[in-house]
Amino acid sequence: ITWALILGLLRNMKQEIDNMFQGYWQSTLGFELKGKLLGLIGLGKIGTQVAQVAKAFGMEVCAWSENLNLTHANKLGVLPMSKEDLLKTADIVSIHVVYGERYRGLIAKKELDLMKKTSFLINTSRGQIINEDDLIKALKDESIAGVGLDVYDKEPLPQDHKLRFFQNALLLPHIGYVTAENYSKFYI
Repeated sequence: ITWALILGLLRNMKQEIDNMFQGYWQSTLGFELKGKLLGLIGLGKIGTQVAQVAKAFGMEVCAWSENLNLTHANKLGVLPMSKEDLLKTADIVSIHVVYGERYRGLIAKKELDLMKKTSFLINTSRGQIINEDDLIKALKDESIAGVGLDVYDKEPLPQDHKLRFFQNALLLPHIGYVTAENYSKFYI
């Protein structure tokens, strides 16, 4: 799901799909992944898999977490960074920490202000990690390029929620775990 959100945002898939159904053809300009810097907040099981795919796309990868394993990062060719440096330099910031109180509101106004105007934020971990009010303001002010979300502070996301009305927000209904394989494990 992380890669669907990244590719969807960088290639304007939401808008292009809508345009196709209206009879238009190639109405936006996308971005390549090669040479871009992916910043991972969390380099555990899922973060590691995301890093490996990023390398296949020709991306550079950096990571931060409170308990980052430097040996593991080095084996993956992932550059350890402070959270602040990661936010300042990454073209795409993707969140992969296990949610706990220490990560509630980890990404708020201060962190969003550090990001480049051309950066994208991805969250497939837990909604409470990002302060949604601050994110909405950042999207409104165009202080980041866009956001890809599969998780929210309140789920299901209310129909009138402000996030639903941003062109630069690619939103999924928490389907990251919704697979036949996961359901057969957890709901047998």
